[in-house]
Amino acid sequence: MASPPADRPIALLLVPRTVERFILYDQGQDLLRAPGVVAVEAPKIPYGALGRLPRWLGDALGSAQGARLKVPGQPVAAMMFHPFQWPFARAVLARWPECQLWYGLFDRTPAAPDASPRSRARLEELHAEASARADLVFAVSSTLVELERGAGRQAILMPSAADSFPAPDPEATTIAVCFGTNGRRTDWPLLREVGEALRDELTVLFVGALNADEVRGHPDFEACRARPQYVWLGPRSDDEAARLILCADVGVLPMRVDDFNDAGLPNRILKAARLGRRTIAPDFSGIDVWERSIVRCRDARAWVEALRAARGGRCRPDAELREWALGQTGERQNAPLWRRLTALGVQVPAGAGVLAGPPEDRRPERADEARDLDAGG
Repeated sequence: MASPPADRPIALLLVPRTVERFILYDQGQDLLRAPGVVAVEAPKIPYGALGRLPRWLGDALGSAQGARLKVPGQPVAAMMFHPFQWPFARAVLARWPECQLWYGLFDRTPAAPDASPRSRARLEELHAEASARADLVFAVSSTLVELERGAGRQAILMPSAADSFPAPDPEATTIAVCFGTNGRRTDWPLLREVGEALRDELTVLFVGALNADEVRGHPDFEACRARPQYVWLGPRSDDEAARLILCADVGVLPMRVDDFNDAGLPNRILKAARLGRRTIAPDFSGIDVWERSIVRCRDARAWVEALRAARGGRCRPDAELREWALGQTGERQNAPLWRRLTALGVQVPAGAGVLAGPPEDRRPERADEARDLDAGG
């Protein structure tokens, strides 16, 4: 392939660090679509180091860096974005006198709160020099434009873009929350299949410990960890977890179908119900105690349908479910124990155990247990 002619006009995009870390990344990527726009990343001695050196030394190093710069054409414009780049940009202009300087402002850098008084003074000095010399100053905010005009300089407004930032459709996305420990008891094949089926239609907030050592190397686990729709938030306090449930449409219980899980009654179901959210779960038998708060699913296809049906629940919480869940108090659930303690002559708080019967919607009730409860012991 032939080399580009040495005299072809080019524009230099002087990024403060690297192209990937450029704060105006999307505009930079748009400009770099042009064959004549060339990215020049920061030299080995960072711009910040140059700017903090004594002026004569910073200028000398900037001149040396400019002299070593190799470009595939004749620079007609050089774009800089930080005051500390001015010594290097000035060296580029000295080497190519016909080159224009374009100066982009994305914040009020001289007022940076993490800069020392000496650094602020230097930044202000370099900024004023670069802005006065620039053939074009463009700024992301009207305030920055007005600050330049107030200093007797000209600037145009050019807000930033966010083309590369993902934007799933909020009206076509189900937000689910899964809290508790995840590891060997989690149904990773199910999560993988559901995630691949729904893609941008689903976000799951995982709250709690992730025991990766229990499933490390499992292909479905690794695939789930790599999916951006699954957000791993780690352990959170109860207060934080409650607020995260408020952000979700529905709770999920993606546990493996086995004898151990089938017999349990995960407390997270009741916690979600206290916020008016139902929980999508496998067709376990143990969870029938809280049947009114469950959406049973036998396979991945049913999970996909249930998750789509739950969409928007965060904007219309189930008030009746919430009221029911708030009534499932420790005193209510302990009623059989309070009665037995009373029967044994143990002093108990006034009124403890007066709530009769098992939870109202428990389906399989053994006759002998019901007689036991009615007899109070």
